[in-house]
Amino acid sequence: MKYKWLNKGINNKINNLIVFFNGWGMDESVVKHLEFENYDVLMFYDYNSLETDFDFSALNIYPQKYLVAWSMGVMTATLFDIDYTSKTAINGTLKPIDDKFGIPERIYNLTLRGFSPKGAEKFIKNMFSETCELPVINRVFENQKSELEALTHYKAKEDFKYDKIFLASEDKIIPTKNQTAFWKIQPNIKSGHAPFNQFKKWSELL
Repeated sequence: MKYKWLNKGINNKINNLIVFFNGWGMDESVVKHLEFENYDVLMFYDYNSLETDFDFSALNIYPQKYLVAWSMGVMTATLFDIDYTSKTAINGTLKPIDDKFGIPERIYNLTLRGFSPKGAEKFIKNMFSETCELPVINRVFENQKSELEALTHYKAKEDFKYDKIFLASEDKIIPTKNQTAFWKIQPNIKSGHAPFNQFKKWSELL
């Protein structure tokens, strides 16, 4: 697993922290427009392995830590022991590959077996609504494909509790009806799988 500081302590000032667990195949391009305000932002991504050289004890300096997890990040975030003030899930569930609560297993496996550069392009296009400008993702195709495979081996900690849920009405990746079944709430945002263009600031996701 890789990490990147999107914003960190201007003039050595200690702010509150937002930890962002990104979705499959992504980098910071999908959220680069969001204003940081008075938050440091740490992004985790590329879940080819759960091993990381990040020193989690470094987060102890932050008085408040907020989780924002999107898509496959909703599941992956549960696997790391961080004491959050609040936790937000965006268009994901704790069972992201599941016939009832995520991407149906047959669809996921067919996608994986037939994955190609053209398929990756189509998949990413489906992540965004038609009104979104597609971000330029700086990830290598082979790395994205192996990440898709790796994600089949991870299982969420099912006792992990999210405080806030964003559930899109037009999700083409993790079907809206399956997310509704998992969270037992109705869609509360009109968007596709990636809703970030509807927000201007990180704080709007907390």
